[in-house]
Amino acid sequence: MTEFFTLFFLLIAGHALADFVLQSDVMAAAKSRHGAIHKRKSKHFPPWQYWLGAHTLIHGGIVLLITESLLLGLIETCLHTVIDFLKCEGKLSFHQDQALHLLCKVIYCAVLVYAPGRVLA
Repeated sequence: MTEFFTLFFLLIAGHALADFVLQSDVMAAAKSRHGAIHKRKSKHFPPWQYWLGAHTLIHGGIVLLITESLLLGLIETCLHTVIDFLKCEGKLSFHQDQALHLLCKVIYCAVLVYAPGRVLA
């Protein structure tokens, strides 16, 4: 059980780092296709997909570093993209968004700690 909670703590600390420290104000605004920052229509400013992709790659990279599982890093990148896109579209609240991200971390921990043969580790 200690292994589960240690891994969970590391994953939520990594999530907090990626979502609140490494995500700049510009990235937070620009990752949404509805962001006011895109109304300027500068040809030199990256489109929202680049910002969302960069943000979710940071999350996937942190999961990879902590779990040492490329598969979980890729899964995190994909799931974080979908969850954040839905939040940017107004389909999820901030709290629902964060709860889903934490649920993903719980599942990663359960798979890594309790799966027979620990196939993802």
